[in-house]
Amino acid sequence: MHSASFAISPNDLWSLIGTAQSPQIVDVRRDEVYASAPGLIPTAQWRDFSQVAFWCHELDPDRPIVLSCKQGKELSQAPTAYLRSEGYDARMLTGGYAAWSEAGLPLVSKAVLERFAPSRPSLWVTRRRPKIDRVACPWLVRRFIDAQARFLFVDPAFVPAVAQETGAVPFDIESVELSHEGPRCTFDTMLKLFGLEAEPSLQRLALIVRGADTARPDLAPEAAGLHAVSLGLSAQAGDDDHGLLEKGFMVYDALFAYLRFAAQERHNWPAKVA
Repeated sequence: MHSASFAISPNDLWSLIGTAQSPQIVDVRRDEVYASAPGLIPTAQWRDFSQVAFWCHELDPDRPIVLSCKQGKELSQAPTAYLRSEGYDARMLTGGYAAWSEAGLPLVSKAVLERFAPSRPSLWVTRRRPKIDRVACPWLVRRFIDAQARFLFVDPAFVPAVAQETGAVPFDIESVELSHEGPRCTFDTMLKLFGLEAEPSLQRLALIVRGADTARPDLAPEAAGLHAVSLGLSAQAGDDDHGLLEKGFMVYDALFAYLRFAAQERHNWPAKVA
């Protein structure tokens, strides 16, 4: 059943991005506009708006869809209406990319995205038995870069060879672009490269990840807790790296929600009665 609302505001869409409830986001700007644009709404994938009848079958019918054109006019109205007529839960982004930018919401660098993830699903590879940075980075990729991304976990010595054989993007190992830079983690590196480091909640999350991953609990009060929970999940998971990701994503979803919506909330006991 399609949603009652035909449209969604930029701020309402942003509140869903970075969560497990994020919709499928389809960029339907004209080809020439898309080609010259510097950024994409996180996880957006470009499609030719006039070919919606052909590509709609590639969408997940069980997940909501949001379509965005340049200004929220006919290029998103038409395919949204078509998808809704086919029973999809589809909405258009009010005001399109123009309204998204006016609201000061983040865009992913298209040039970097096309360099690391030119097709979907993208493929990434790193060392097995992830704990902190190697869970945080896949979370960032899935929630903000490519919702369909796949991850390979292999013995450390074989990461470069597997990357070469499969075309996967290697990360969080020495001598690759997506790795630590001095005291900063691979998570920091990815935020900077993809143009997301200025987003306040992600910026704060990066500090927590860095503190947990580099034995610097003084960097953020939440770092020690993330370190403890991450090592506990790893001890439970053993070699089930993908099972660990599933549980770890819940931790990062919760941390990101806390930073966005609940960081100012305080609890005391006994509770004060008004």
